Amino acid sequence: MMSKFSTVIWPKVILFGDSITQFSFQANGWGAETANKLARKCDVVNRGLSGYNSRWAKIILPRLISSQNPAENHIAAVTVFFGANDASLEDENPQQHVPLQEYSENLKDISRFLTLAGVSADKVIFITPSPIHEPAWEKECILKGCPLNRHNSVVGQYAQACVQAAAQCGSDVLDLWTLMQKDGQDYTVYLSDGLHLSEKGNQFVAQHLWSLLAGRVAHLPFILPYWGDVDAKNPESSLLCNS
Repeated sequence: MMSKFSTVIWPKVILFGDSITQFSFQANGWGAETANKLARKCDVVNRGLSGYNSRWAKIILPRLISSQNPAENHIAAVTVFFGANDASLEDENPQQHVPLQEYSENLKDISRFLTLAGVSADKVIFITPSPIHEPAWEKECILKGCPLNRHNSVVGQYAQACVQAAAQCGSDVLDLWTLMQKDGQDYTVYLSDGLHLSEKGNQFVAQHLWSLLAGRVAHLPFILPYWGDVDAKNPESSLLCNS
């Protein structure tokens, strides 16, 4: 007969975003790197949805996180990473485009829902869209039979709106659009196709995100004892304790 024991609660860090989040669990991805750093401390949950914009994200968020019993969510942090699709040019990509003001309001609505779900603003990290390299992305568009559907200057407006929304919500923000172009550096090395992240871009995101995330998870204990601390003669005493 199995001994009675208390269920081990694994806190969660939820990565909520579009394809740049969905693909982040690939080899050397920023999500995978974050999950590796937090092994045995919490579950890093990938809720990236390729092609989604903030309008759709706001609609489906209640299907991903419940607001009914906030205390039971056990969420240590959430990243909110939308804007790359919202910033599509309306004339060329009306399906994904979201007007700038609506994008800003959607981010604030997402923040308000997270608060209802027990995720306070200080646990939320907004991430702006990264810059677009138009020549490289135009080649991708042509291969798909469409004209260039994003401009870097427009993406910059959405990035700024994200920064402002985060400030109004009382949350931190990782401004990739600004950081990747800082001091005139060649930001194209951070992109694989002009839009999505390269391996170097994933490393960039992982490094800068960790500087914001580390403080939010520093208090989390190592879950279950180190193997060398397990009492080999009476493992239950070590493995079924509540501490």
